Amino acid sequence: QVQLVQSGGASVQPGGSLRLSCVASGNIFSIHDMNWYRQAPGKQRELVATINITSSANYADSVKGRFTISRDNAKKTVYLQMNNLKPEDTAVYYCNALVVVREPHVAYDSWGQGTQVTVSS
Repeated sequence: QVQLVQSGGASVQPGGSLRLSCVASGNIFSIHDMNWYRQAPGKQRELVATINITSSANYADSVKGRFTISRDNAKKTVYLQMNNLKPEDTAVYYCNALVVVREPHVAYDSWGQGTQVTVSS
């Protein structure tokens, strides 16, 4: 019913920047909260940033001032602009969204496929 497709992962040096994108497709009626999570090796998945349908955003303390989440509702896309990247930002990043499909109006907690971000000198 719903698919989230991510792009933008890469390897960068400390201090570098990356932008992740996540596009939703399918029989979509509306998209509510859109989120970015990450999971580093040996660690639990953590919430990095979240943005609601009115574009009000919140961030994990570890990324505040460096990462910016945004969304384009017309394009059904959420972005994560990551600046001043640090080695501890290395992880697989996942987008997540609560998507309501058309008739019937059922909500799906949908996930992207994950994309690797590696920050290393």
